[in-house]
Amino acid sequence: MTTPVLEITDLSIRFGQGASAAIPVRQATLQIAAGEMLALVGESGSGKSLTAHAVMRLLPTHASVSGRIVFKGEDITDASETRLRQLRGHRVGMIFQEPMTSLNPLHTVEKQIGEVLSLHQGLDRTAARARILELLAQVGIAEPEKRLRSYPHELSGGQRQRVMIAMALANNPELLIADEPTTALDVTLQEQILALLRDLQQRLGLAVLLISHDLALVRRFAQRVCVMQAGCIVEAADTKTLFAAPQHDYTRLLLGAEPEGHAVPLHPDAPVLLSTQQLRVWFPLRQGLLARAHDHIRAVDDISFELRETETLGLVGESGSGKTTLALAILRLLPATGRVVFMGHDLLPLSQNELRPLRRHLQIVFQDPYGSLSPRMSVADIVGEGLEVQGVPPAARETAVIQALREVQLDPDVRHRYPHEFSGGQRQRIAIARALVLKPKLVVLDEPTSALDRTVQKQIIELLRQLQGEHGFACLFISHDLKVVRALAHRVMVLRNGQMLECRPTEELFQNPGHDYTKALLAAALASDVPAAIPV
Repeated sequence: MTTPVLEITDLSIRFGQGASAAIPVRQATLQIAAGEMLALVGESGSGKSLTAHAVMRLLPTHASVSGRIVFKGEDITDASETRLRQLRGHRVGMIFQEPMTSLNPLHTVEKQIGEVLSLHQGLDRTAARARILELLAQVGIAEPEKRLRSYPHELSGGQRQRVMIAMALANNPELLIADEPTTALDVTLQEQILALLRDLQQRLGLAVLLISHDLALVRRFAQRVCVMQAGCIVEAADTKTLFAAPQHDYTRLLLGAEPEGHAVPLHPDAPVLLSTQQLRVWFPLRQGLLARAHDHIRAVDDISFELRETETLGLVGESGSGKTTLALAILRLLPATGRVVFMGHDLLPLSQNELRPLRRHLQIVFQDPYGSLSPRMSVADIVGEGLEVQGVPPAARETAVIQALREVQLDPDVRHRYPHEFSGGQRQRIAIARALVLKPKLVVLDEPTSALDRTVQKQIIELLRQLQGEHGFACLFISHDLKVVRALAHRVMVLRNGQMLECRPTEELFQNPGHDYTKALLAAALASDVPAAIPV
């Protein structure tokens, strides 16, 4: 029998000492062979990422580790920092869940990937650039030459994730630790990225430890699955066996947590709340000594639509298609041309002072709640900040914060705590409370469930449906998860390259898509025939 690429035995991770110590991972045991993808699944906080980070000792300094971690026959449990630096990014690649916090905001794409190649392979600038372009093309970035000088903030969430993946694959590692590598990617690109990893598995014998909450992708690409609950591996089996006959109650709970239901019925005479006419967001491409614009990135290109009161419009399309840019332009968070008429007011010509009274009716919930919630503010300050800006007195503010937390099913006593003390699902509930405390007419939900596991996704979907029924707000719902969109949206708009391809009632679009691109999206998201993972 060949030696496993990675073998973890009785791994436990402890924070603190004595009876008050927290033990988020308890005696976890797993192994991965060359050319195999092992999926580690479980709810947020179950210990998946800690287990993966322990391999390269990327844990907080106050963490203590027991057990054994063996890489290619070498016990690296107590390896020196020098030895770990030789392995990280070279023989072991890592893809982190949130690329915006993992990429250096001060360095270009070329410099960040080039640093990995220079450090471990000693490539000169010309050879490194050729390899970088090859990697960017491999992970699906269009016109990679134009992205070499881009900084992370100039890329979409999906493009940043692809840059992270390119960095992890740059040195052809023997083991790839992928922590939610497809979270920010649309369904077609998820297929491309995991197909790329599967190809590397076959050609190079790459071993992959995949952490994911997307069980459909796990089923299609992983050879084996380990299920974690509260720090313990409660079930481990080959993928086909686990999905066909799960043995543990928790595994059955995970497999049954699919988005369900439909949008709250819309009144046929609901008035128009928002309309856009020929809305356009073009970003100039400048070059030369005078930095003159020689071309434009047409992020949003002449889009016109209407949104009625209490209606939810789903915005879908691949990463970089213009979904978030469209929403930010409507909220006046990006410069745009055309018309945006909200509650009878054309927003684009208004000054900031003229816009301020309307701001309370325009709210947004961002994709990454940890990044959008200030770590230095308590929950009470975060949720009540908008009320303070609107001049609500302190006593009334506290009453409103307590009510908002109850509405998102959080104990009001948590208002004195800070964001780092909550799970991902709880942080997203706090972000929703912050948006709804002002009783807005329109809420933009930008991938609000993409970073959450399926059981929490299901809870958030049911919560949003309930809150919309109670408060009657309209939604622009941005997502690459078409199952979630189907459960929440009345209509769906399909975007590609900044243009609207079609905009139709949800079930009509799902049952009879009109555009070939829409058909490809639906085929990738809702395929009933699940290809078997390649045997090792």
